[in-house]
Amino acid sequence: MQTCACRKADILHLPYSACIAGSPNLEQKIILAVRKRTLIGLAVFVLALMLVLAASAWVVGSKLIEPQNHRVVLPVGFAAESVSIPGSGHDIAGWWVNIGSGSPVVLLVHGLGADRSSMVSRAELLKRRGFSTLLIDLQAEGETRGNAITLGHLESADVVAARDWVEQTAPGRKIGVIGTSLGGASVLLAPQPSGFDAVVLESVYPRIGRAVENRIRMRLGPLAPVLTPLLLIQLEPRLQIAVSDLEPIRWIGRMGAPVLVAAGSEDQHTTLAESRELFAAAAQPKSLWVVAGAAHQDLLEYDPTAYEEHVVDFLRRHLAAEGVSGTH
Repeated sequence: MQTCACRKADILHLPYSACIAGSPNLEQKIILAVRKRTLIGLAVFVLALMLVLAASAWVVGSKLIEPQNHRVVLPVGFAAESVSIPGSGHDIAGWWVNIGSGSPVVLLVHGLGADRSSMVSRAELLKRRGFSTLLIDLQAEGETRGNAITLGHLESADVVAARDWVEQTAPGRKIGVIGTSLGGASVLLAPQPSGFDAVVLESVYPRIGRAVENRIRMRLGPLAPVLTPLLLIQLEPRLQIAVSDLEPIRWIGRMGAPVLVAAGSEDQHTTLAESRELFAAAAQPKSLWVVAGAAHQDLLEYDPTAYEEHVVDFLRRHLAAEGVSGTH
């Protein structure tokens, strides 16, 4: 009858002769064989897990940069002229609200996954306060064509093209810009000085690495440090962009214009600490508006009264011209 050790040796395919001979090393060989099989199994599991994570990251990356083109309908009652602005390899879709030759102009640039219609409420508010506005769709979103969303890299060229169009269409007027999230990053990633007379940055990420990690952490918690590099490493092969190319904080100090940084105190996409860091890197004159209780959301919709007091007043002070009224 086989001993227990011999049965183990048989299961592990060890030489049965060692069992018959009563080898004193049999138990040691069994232990080593078990450890080897355990390590192989663990290695296979880890490899399979990494492949699953990499594949999942690739799918998420594809979704993140996928163009989001669709028809954008002019809202009923919103008096604007539809315009097509020559861009870098594409035309930029826009709405032009011109209230008069003496009015300063504010360029309105939407966030990720949105289009120019998301900025209509700001345009209506600014119109009441004596500002003309230009609302645009960034490349690969709304009605502006593009091969991929590039998180501010190519979008920055649309900001420059829109600013140049305003300078040609409304010569001599002061020009400001409001950029929300991706829109604000696009303003900062454009060549500096910006060419604007006043800049408002709402909920803008300082660095793409942290922006990606924040968003993963909100959904998958402790997996964020593992998945973030798997997403960031896709920038080069997919978009020919280095991670360092998507760090707006590097350029905010060179804008050559007064800047207002607006941030929600409860924003988890771009944390308040990050917004404070972005503000600290800006040159004077600068202002910081922390919106108590707000997350990563439309700050005008969240607190219309405070928005007028902070944003509109900031623009009025720096773009002041005949016909521009105060906020009260």
